[in-house]
Amino acid sequence: MSELVYYDLKRAATMTPSLSVQVARELGRRIVAGTYEPDTLIDDENALAQRYQVSRVVIRDAVKILVGKGLLDVRRGIGTRVRPRNQWILLDDDVLAWHITAPPNEHFLTQLMDIRRSFEPKAARWAAERATDENLKEIEAALVGMEQEKGSIENFIIADALFHRSVLRAAHNEFLTAMEGVIYSALLVSVRITNQDPRENETSIPFHREVYEAIAAKDGDKAERLTEALLGDATARLKDKDFKA
Repeated sequence: MSELVYYDLKRAATMTPSLSVQVARELGRRIVAGTYEPDTLIDDENALAQRYQVSRVVIRDAVKILVGKGLLDVRRGIGTRVRPRNQWILLDDDVLAWHITAPPNEHFLTQLMDIRRSFEPKAARWAAERATDENLKEIEAALVGMEQEKGSIENFIIADALFHRSVLRAAHNEFLTAMEGVIYSALLVSVRITNQDPRENETSIPFHREVYEAIAAKDGDKAERLTEALLGDATARLKDKDFKA
């Protein structure tokens, strides 16, 4: 699945990115995919400029972008080194998006699911307590979308992401809304592992409908419990899958 789906969900600007941003994205994808391993040097400025057919100024600006995301470290007289993963800004939208097309990383995905399980059940509880009529309509519309797109892998997962985004927004907490990217990345990375057969989509719809009904009924306890069960089931299915597929 393309990382562009992530940017669409985030409603990122659709303008054509500058050359430096394009090069930064290409290098970032390679770093996240492991083509450039942590603590190794990437190609020098001249080699990169020749490869991408751009000026050294463009390469310099691209490297600065990746330094800002924690992926690279520039040392005068030594070169540009890939920083260890524990120094990356993992919640950065681009870093999350680049994991979508990289080879599946079991450890990364497990951590994403840990984070989702830490905040989404509470978000569902608060959505039950705070959701407006408009919020409920948005959640229901996403659920209907899941039902309509159950025969499609990509469209179904987009509807699924919209469902969780709607619940998060219904909690009316700006800090939670800022975590949307974690949900998108987790769903879009895991879809290649857990949703290889679109016939499996239908089994998750009743779980989501129960969450929606609990929120609509303003039953915070039930909404929290059901969301924890929903994410627990997703985590269990991930553990049963082959990450080398």
